[in-house]
Amino acid sequence: MHLDWTALGEVTAVSIGVTVGVVVVFALGVLGLAQVETARERDGGTHALGIAQAGLCFLACAAAVTYGIYLIVPQFH
Repeated sequence: MHLDWTALGEVTAVSIGVTVGVVVVFALGVLGLAQVETARERDGGTHALGIAQAGLCFLACAAAVTYGIYLIVPQFH
């Protein structure tokens, strides 16, 4: 039995990279929501940039998860 260690290393590196990327993007989305709450407490208004940031970040996370499910489930191909 032959094990392709290079391919295993590539899969591991990409998996770790994508995982860290999704976590960072999600954290930026939470930061956007925190900006909205801070603006609401400070002056009673909303922070449109924070809402947009949170929406785009959460949309990117959902897209990454959906693509991962697409790659895993063979009936989608």
